[in-house]
Amino acid sequence: MSKDLLFEIGLEEVPARFLRAAMDQLKEKMVHWLEQSRLSYGEVQAYATPRRLAVLVKGVAEKQDDVEEEVKGPSRKIAQDENGNWSKAALGFARGQGVDPEQFTFKELNGVEYIYVTKSSTGVETAFILAEGLLGILSSMTFPKNMRWGSYDYKFVRPIRWIVALFGSDVIDLEVTHVKSGNVTRGHRFLGTDAVVTEAAAYPEVLRSQHVIVDVKERESMILEQIKGLAQEKNWKIAIKDDLLEEVLFLVETPTVLFGTFDPSFLNIPQDVLITSMREHQRYFPVLDEQGKLLPFFVTVRNGDNTSLDVIAKGNEKVLRARLSDAKFFYDEDQKFEIKDALSKLESIVFHEELGTVGDKVRRIRKISDKLGEALQISGTDQEHVSRAADICKFDLVTQMVYEFPELQGVMGEDYARKAGESEAVAKAVFEHYQPRSASDDLPSSLVGSIVSIADKIDTIVGCFSIGIIPTGSQDPYALRRQSQGIVQILLSKQMPLTLSQVFNIAIDVHAQLREMKRQGGEIRKDLEEFFGLRVKKLLSENLRYDIVDAVIAAGFDDVMSVVSRGGALMDAVNSGEAFKTTVESFNRVSNLAAKAAKAAVSESLLQESAEKDLYAAWLEVQKPYFSALEAKNGEKALELLGQMKPSITNFFDSVMVMAEDEKIRNNRLGLLAQIDQGLKQFADFNKLVW
Repeated sequence: MSKDLLFEIGLEEVPARFLRAAMDQLKEKMVHWLEQSRLSYGEVQAYATPRRLAVLVKGVAEKQDDVEEEVKGPSRKIAQDENGNWSKAALGFARGQGVDPEQFTFKELNGVEYIYVTKSSTGVETAFILAEGLLGILSSMTFPKNMRWGSYDYKFVRPIRWIVALFGSDVIDLEVTHVKSGNVTRGHRFLGTDAVVTEAAAYPEVLRSQHVIVDVKERESMILEQIKGLAQEKNWKIAIKDDLLEEVLFLVETPTVLFGTFDPSFLNIPQDVLITSMREHQRYFPVLDEQGKLLPFFVTVRNGDNTSLDVIAKGNEKVLRARLSDAKFFYDEDQKFEIKDALSKLESIVFHEELGTVGDKVRRIRKISDKLGEALQISGTDQEHVSRAADICKFDLVTQMVYEFPELQGVMGEDYARKAGESEAVAKAVFEHYQPRSASDDLPSSLVGSIVSIADKIDTIVGCFSIGIIPTGSQDPYALRRQSQGIVQILLSKQMPLTLSQVFNIAIDVHAQLREMKRQGGEIRKDLEEFFGLRVKKLLSENLRYDIVDAVIAAGFDDVMSVVSRGGALMDAVNSGEAFKTTVESFNRVSNLAAKAAKAAVSESLLQESAEKDLYAAWLEVQKPYFSALEAKNGEKALELLGQMKPSITNFFDSVMVMAEDEKIRNNRLGLLAQIDQGLKQFADFNKLVW
């Protein structure tokens, strides 16, 4: 026998950004409690709106499962003396398990006899444990921010106003902060009323009748379908940003899509400004034409039905007009000052108390950028653009527009730089040096932007590492992981002939020149290698097997293009079939014996057997083109050349006694294997491959 279980917590409006995680957490805690309580159950559905969190569990058993558990005690040798009397250890075990020693049985395990006892536990009726269980779930929930209300010493995301707790049609009696549970829920704040939930299973439909769509997926589907219908009707492209959709989804209980207009004269402002103002301040979806150009319309979602939509639209238009007027004012005011005036203001903005001002950071970015340009041997024109872009890359931080909308840093810098007469390459780099801003963001498209982006990011990382700020666990307040990942991705996408150690050394040297370092360069470099190693591993793991990643990283990851090329070639070879497995086995035989070598030296005069002479000749033949292929980042060619040695390696081990009695002969053979092994390990540690 089973019943459905409903638990709804009615709240004052909860911030939209908290609701998804809170809903998932409630479901997880309910499932965990049911399993810990030995209660069988069916489908579990969690719900959330701005005013409620709820979970509905289908088919919860009306009684706990009975259990029979066998517990192992001490060995018979310890449990009984020579006369068969129970020892203190055995009696203590009996007391601990709440049984009489007469219930002991003996069983053999791995050749040793142990005492066992079987304990039975009869399940209790579910109704008797529900109240305590639901209160425990409620009190264990955590949120980014909590509130206390009234005189209660109880913390929750928002004050609790009602509770519905039903097992089938029976109310589960519980109370929190003088709020008693019942079977009455509350409908839409303006369109609905209080409503009785007669059966737990009826919950979603009861709320639907009160203008509340409690199912999150259903609300999302309604919003998207209405937006799609509007876009088709008007021949618009409505830009739906996932994070905005997520927020709107948890701001409404009954979603109705509508649109409004704004004065086309505002379109003279860069559309990124208008879109940001609409999204961030008003939670509106922008409307674009087929070419992606902003149109003087917006789309929003009302928390209600379609009554008086024209009035609602006019109200939204009035509010948006004020917002866009502010944006226009900021935009016009920002263009009244020169870039040099903005740069001087950076001297008064603290980047970090131990790393100086933003002005100090800009000077470091300039020096790092210049040195990166020199290492890359870029043209004189590109070098001039890199230097200028680095000099002005942060000037828009003091503009009114960026102060109002921090997410527009770089966007406004590009626009203002272009209007101030800066070259297109420089203006573009001011925007691109922030890229990638997130895992899904684009990488810089220009060489100039890529260099300044690397310089900005490595300056922050080295600066933080130099004062002991190194991400641990989930703590990464300066987004150093994201910035290091960005550097790795840029090096790879732009095929830059720079190693990570070159980038590290340039940044460390610049910091040492321009400020006092709390930590030694060697310490910082060691931490950077470990930190970036994890980023490279993460990048490789997106496309490669874990063992292949480990194998190629063991051979070095300083050259990002090289490790990616080697990883791809090795993955293809492993997938090619059984033949490559035997090739790897031959490489591993070389490595295993090479470990016994004192040094990787070979004397041709000591090569006696034809098989060892053939192996040495085969190594000499592939050695030069192999290392050339590695230098050219051609992993496929390098691995192909190594594979050509397989017959010679196999013949060597079949025909030659490596551990010869003559010490010189033995050491020479081991030296040959060690020399080959050193070459192999510049491609990968083949011992790490798993078959």
